[in-house]
Formats: sequence, structure tokens, C-alpha cells
Amino acid sequence: MKEQKRLIKGIVLCALILCGGLTIICSGGGGGSDDLVVPNTTGPLSAGNINLIFVISPDLANDPLGDINSTTANLNNQGLQRSLLMGTYLKQQLLGGNNVTAISVLEPMTHLQTVNNYPDMAAIGFIQQFALLNQITIQGTTANSYTLHAGYGGPGDVPAGVVAPSPYVPGAQGLVFNDARGNNLVLVNRIIDTNTKGFYVFSAPWATTSALLANIKTARGYNNLNLPVTYRGPNFVYVISITPAGNASLTTFDSGLTPPATYPVLPAPGVETATCTQQNYFSYTLTGGVNGITIPGGANTNQTVYLIRHAEAHPVSSFENGNYVGAGQWRALALPNFLPGALRGQNSPNVVYSIDPAQSFINNGLSFSYVRPSLTVLPYAIANNLPYYLVTDIFIGSNDTATAQKTSNFLFTNTAGANLSNQTVLLAWEHEHFPPLITYLLQSYGAPAPVPPLSWPGTDYDTIWTVTIDALGNVTVNNALCEGIESPPPFAAAPQF
Repeated sequence: MKEQKRLIKGIVLCALILCGGLTIICSGGGGGSDDLVVPNTTGPLSAGNINLIFVISPDLANDPLGDINSTTANLNNQGLQRSLLMGTYLKQQLLGGNNVTAISVLEPMTHLQTVNNYPDMAAIGFIQQFALLNQITIQGTTANSYTLHAGYGGPGDVPAGVVAPSPYVPGAQGLVFNDARGNNLVLVNRIIDTNTKGFYVFSAPWATTSALLANIKTARGYNNLNLPVTYRGPNFVYVISITPAGNASLTTFDSGLTPPATYPVLPAPGVETATCTQQNYFSYTLTGGVNGITIPGGANTNQTVYLIRHAEAHPVSSFENGNYVGAGQWRALALPNFLPGALRGQNSPNVVYSIDPAQSFINNGLSFSYVRPSLTVLPYAIANNLPYYLVTDIFIGSNDTATAQKTSNFLFTNTAGANLSNQTVLLAWEHEHFPPLITYLLQSYGAPAPVPPLSWPGTDYDTIWTVTIDALGNVTVNNALCEGIESPPPFAAAPQF
């Protein structure tokens, strides 16, 4: 009887703490919270509280609903579908249409999976659709997009082989998988202590989230919180709400999502086919022993690399938040349907590469992680069940000859990096880095710099630059191909699912 009274008292307390018209079932004393779940029809959280919203991304160790490709450790089609539906659920049901305050995600390179050391892109991919359903204003321009924080929180978070931030950007800090230094708790404590009301969303695997919830309870003295003790799948969202008086309660929400196991179909009107019209065309073929050309030592052989730019990013030139905008989601999700046609008669990619999205910057006073290239190509890797790797030892913030040399050596030689001979690579990158990269590659064969200099127009998101190295190491570079996706796609907002 005494235990029953404690439970009733706790439930009543939660109802008083969480305002906003909710029908609340939450933790408040006695027993675990696994059986205390709010159905997916519940109204929104209160904007007057600090709401810490934990979205559990599936991974190889915890995938009860089958959202992960066991070979690539990436989301599969069903997992991608769930992420699209989860975006709508979070925005409409939990936030009630309100704008998110901040989004923090797992640092992918801190959670390497399988013997192939695939980075955990599921956590960042699982929350991208939600990010694009929000709006952010930068220098007076509002766009359908939102910053994702995936930056390394401190020296102890940076894995071997990853370029260390210099300096670290605390405002862009993400979540480390195994938080040996307590940086995840530092991030949450900073949010609570700043005491800015709103909605703070975290996307990370169960192991990371469950440990962080326990640390929050202990460090903040939230002894009334009955934390979940088992993982119940990616449909469940855990929310710690903190009132202006400092009282905390935990609620478990069940989104009840039932996604199909097929690749998502874009809603009408979809995107249209476009012709390749943006760039000035070029083509260079360098053959060893001809016109003074010398094949560099260690050159890869039997290799093709398709270089593509990230999806649409800038409504105006001064807008920069590290993510692409909502219109770019049409391109990213359409890429698996368009690229096979664009590459008809060419080799199809068998591996995907991009830059580490944990690389972080400060621009116009806004801290952000540079996530858009990696998220642009993520749907293609998912749809085609391809291995997905991140290039982690090259700092993309530099656009000089030394960076071009390092990138060229990684991609096109066996002297550094991955040794990509006999591979067909789809590479998503920053477009301003392509001209110096290809110029360096050509000059490494003894060719002069192209005249006029290579360039990639700022309005062009569609073109594909192709590098082909044959069995002898001879190289051909051209920009004859394009994705064939209209630019910009039809709407400023992301497609709705």
C-alpha cells in the first residue's frame, strides 16, 4: 500500500510539473519506467520547460526492429523510412510545430563497427529529416534547415587517425559513444545551467543514451527519475522535462511508427530531370611517356572516382549552418533513383566516401558541424547497400595546395589512405576543394595547371566530375556527367512523410 501511494504521488507530481495540456504518464517513484509510456496521440511538450529529448538510433548491437544493414552497419531502407516518419512525429507531436532549440548527434568516428570499422552514420542520418523540418535564421535569412552538432567535445574524444580540431568548438559539440571523459554530461549540464527554455534533441545509440541518462540523474540529483532499464527499439523517445522551478520528470513516448521496408518514394510532384548545363566542359587525358607525362609513383590503377557536391545549401551567400536546406533533401533522397541513369554505360560505385561530419566551424557567430556532404550521399549508400567510409585525417577547412596534395594522395595513390585501386568510388565533398584537388592531380603527372583554371560554379549542385585511372596508371578527368536532377528542387521545404 505504501509503495502504491508513492507511485500515485509521483504520477500526480509529473502531471503538475509538465504543463501544456498533456495526458501524462511518467516516472515518479517506485519501479522501472519501462511500462510507463505515453501513446503517440499525446499532445506537445511545454515550451516553458527545458526539454531534453533523447532519440535512440539503432546500431548493430541494438536493432530489435531490423533497421540496420548487418553488413554495412548503416541504416537500411526500413531504417531510413523510420527516420523520415520520426522527423514528422517529433516536430508535430512532441514539439507541437515549435522550432527546435538545438540538435546534438553522435560523433560517427567514435563508434566504429564490424571488422571493417564502419563509422556510425545511423545516428546522424536518423535525425536529419527532423532537422530539415525546422527553421533557422542567419543574418536575416530564414531557411528550412537546422544545425546538427557532431563536433568532438575534447581531446579524449578524438579517435586515432582523426584530425584533431584546432581549436575545439564547444558550441558544436556532439556525443561521444563511450564517454570516458564525461564530455556528454558536460554538454547536458551546460544546457541545463544556461537555463534557456526549449527543445534539445539528442540522437545516439542506446549504450550512449542510457549511460548519459544515468549520469544526468546522478549528477543533477534527479532521484525521482525511474530510468528505462532495457532498450525497447527506435520508436521510443525519452524526455526529461525541467520546469522553471528546477523540478525534473522523465516521460517515455511511443511513436508507434510502422515504416515499410522499401526505399522511400518522394511525394508528388517529386523532382524533374534536368540537362547538364551549368559548367564549362573540360576533359584531360594524361598518358605516361606522352608529352612529358610521368605516371607518379604509387598511382592507383583500375580506379574510377565520381566527385559530387553536397545538396543545396545556401538560400543566400551569407547563410551557413553546416547542413543543407530543406530543398536539398529532395536531391539527396532522389540521388539513388537518378544516379544510375546518369552513370549509364559507366561503372557503378561499389563504395562511398565523404568527409567526417564532426569537423566543426564558427561562422557569423554560429557554431556548426559540416554535415551536408556526408548526409547528401548517405541515402545512396543505404539504397544500394554500399560500404560507407569517412575521410577523417584531412581538415576540409583548408583550401590550399597542401590540403589538395593530401586529398589527392588519399584518393588516387596507394601511398596514403585507403588504397582505392580496383574500386569505383562515389565521393561527396565540398565543391570549392575540387578545382585545387584536380589541378594538383594533373600536375602530379607533370602536366601544367589547366588554362583557364578549373572552377565549380556556386549555383551548380548537379555536375559530376569523373576521374578514371587505367591499368597502367594513366588518368582521364572530365566533367561530362551530371546527376540530372533539377536545381533547385521544387520546394524550399523538405519533402513531408
